[in-house]
Amino acid sequence: MAFIEIGYKGGPLTIHKAITKPHFGEKTVLVTDTWDYVDLWLRRSKQDKARFFWQQAHSFYDATRVLPKVASPLPAYYCFLNATKALLIAKGINFSDQHGVSGYTKAGRASLSNEIVKFQSGGILAALCTHLGEPTAGAMHSIADLIYNLPYVHRAYDLTFESSKELFIPISSPRIVKSSKSHEAWFVAELQGKYATQKTVAKLPAGYEQELGDPNRFMIRRKARFNWVGSNREDSIARYCTYHRKLRSQLHYICGSQRLWYIKRGGNITSLISRSPLTLAFAAMHKLSELSRYTPDLLARHFECQHNWLLSEFIESSPDQFLDEISSEMTGREFMPPGRSSRR
Repeated sequence: MAFIEIGYKGGPLTIHKAITKPHFGEKTVLVTDTWDYVDLWLRRSKQDKARFFWQQAHSFYDATRVLPKVASPLPAYYCFLNATKALLIAKGINFSDQHGVSGYTKAGRASLSNEIVKFQSGGILAALCTHLGEPTAGAMHSIADLIYNLPYVHRAYDLTFESSKELFIPISSPRIVKSSKSHEAWFVAELQGKYATQKTVAKLPAGYEQELGDPNRFMIRRKARFNWVGSNREDSIARYCTYHRKLRSQLHYICGSQRLWYIKRGGNITSLISRSPLTLAFAAMHKLSELSRYTPDLLARHFECQHNWLLSEFIESSPDQFLDEISSEMTGREFMPPGRSSRR
């Protein structure tokens, strides 16, 4: 089917880091310190209570940068906890003071597969899950599985456990296009290099297929459609917001100086978890914080195992990724460090 790209506010309509209320078409916030920008945003919004918890989160974040690896998961988790509280308060979402997650350690050797996390029906994590449209209570996962499902440490996981299947397929030029003959609009993206094959298409989650509308590029598309009517763009954007929220349950990004987007593969794969990186990282860091607080000797043994580099990568990289995701979710804006010409 022939298609044309949809333009909006001077640029192509594409996907957004924020899930619930993205501000499409707005300029990227180029900032050296996202903490300060969001603090100012909360102050201007007269969100004093949320701002208090945001400042608490910032203090815990700073602590993670000076503590050793066995101790840093504790302030890192409280950074996540307080940042999530700030988000929920700013969004007017009620929550109880419970953390919403628990866990235990299986008997045996020090292994990430033996560290179990359980999602609870109430509390802060449950409120975040509800906000993002995810189920709450009953799910139980190991830290190994939680980290396996995080795009920003997935390569480290693959290099640590070489028998694991790759979950994240890189995409480029994600766009929203419409039919040249009707109001139907849909998501497309390009696969490049070794991923531009029918074998990759077969790995896509349900509801995706190859896009044949551009013979010069190997593209994929989401089968589901929504109506884009040029004469009423705000109604069309409202419909796209609904479409986008479902789309983002399968599309994930890695924060940094470039826009790196991935589609999470489908199929019957052991350990595949259909959750946001926000809730996965929150749950994993909670369990690591318990180890750091109550059994630091056991946590230290984890750094003497095969997975020591993987665990170090998660502890080191997850606070920045969590900050970027929670900031976008709170403000509806996208953030990147200054100094690159490839951003709009």
